[in-house]
Amino acid sequence: MNIKITGSGSYIPTRIIANADFASHKFLDEAGTLLSHSNEVIAEKFRQITGIDERRYGEDDLVTSDIAFFAAERAIEDAGIDPETLDYIIFAHNFGNVKAGTIQTDLLPSLAARVKHSLRIKNPKCVAYDILFGCPGWVEGVIQAQAYIKSGMAKRCLVIGAEMLSRVADPHDRDSMIYSDGAGASIIEGTPDGDRGVLAHVTASYTYDEAYFMFFGGSYNQEHDQDVRYIKMYGRKIYEFALSRVPQAMKECLENSGVAIGDLKKILIHQANEKMDEAIVQRFYKLYDLPMPERVMPMSIHKLGNSSVATVPTLYDMMLKGQLKDQELNKGDVVLFASVGAGMNINAIVYKI
Repeated sequence: MNIKITGSGSYIPTRIIANADFASHKFLDEAGTLLSHSNEVIAEKFRQITGIDERRYGEDDLVTSDIAFFAAERAIEDAGIDPETLDYIIFAHNFGNVKAGTIQTDLLPSLAARVKHSLRIKNPKCVAYDILFGCPGWVEGVIQAQAYIKSGMAKRCLVIGAEMLSRVADPHDRDSMIYSDGAGASIIEGTPDGDRGVLAHVTASYTYDEAYFMFFGGSYNQEHDQDVRYIKMYGRKIYEFALSRVPQAMKECLENSGVAIGDLKKILIHQANEKMDEAIVQRFYKLYDLPMPERVMPMSIHKLGNSSVATVPTLYDMMLKGQLKDQELNKGDVVLFASVGAGMNINAIVYKI
């Protein structure tokens, strides 16, 4: 028994926020001092590093569980299944529901329970739960779904990755320009076709020195209430960590799959920032003494930003449906999903479509 993705769906918010929209922001450093460069210079340097021209923010009347529901509906429709037949709903996120203009997260009930409620599923044996695993959450959810199906505990699972990072970003921190909102969902089912679906996976958590590379901290504006917390990161440490650990995990996963490096069609990596992602993939191919092939790394970050757990499933859905320019996926293609994020967690999946 193997598992495959039989349906996918995504929700891309309608509010487009361009880099120019940050022109009036007051960007400060950690000490609360105004940055010396103009916002125009800051935005251009930001674009050169991250590749982001614009990002999407959710509408004020929506929360994370709402956009997750939209993506889930589309995945269910794409798979052509009855939602009552789902055995598990696994919802990966990090910050729960944060209403626009508020500072408190809402996790009661769980977001998975809310999605199940919105889908109007009556079956009590459809188990709904959340996982907090940083940006690699959706990939880890797929790995968990595979474990349930291969063990006989489930036949069909819904795995969701959704986040609204715009609600937890410090407007005085230039890193806030990275973050965006979005949702992606997938239906995972068993398949007797053993040479398709998930061929291998790896996961690791590095916490001894790395646990707090991403954390919740006060605003860089010292006049703000310092008990109000925002997403913060040590960007240089994360960059160095990702480049040292993620390529090796990708190589281990590919070798466990038995797939030759030349047969790998695409790498769907978490859309963290373009410079870092490209460096990771280049190092991965360098482990095989090969150059990085052209067009092997599809990117959605230029227009969608970094929506955390939503980036990989959204990218996958967009490619399957021909919504990403000059990129496509076809039956029989072997792809590698890879992600790195808060924790610090990394994971990878080799998947044959």
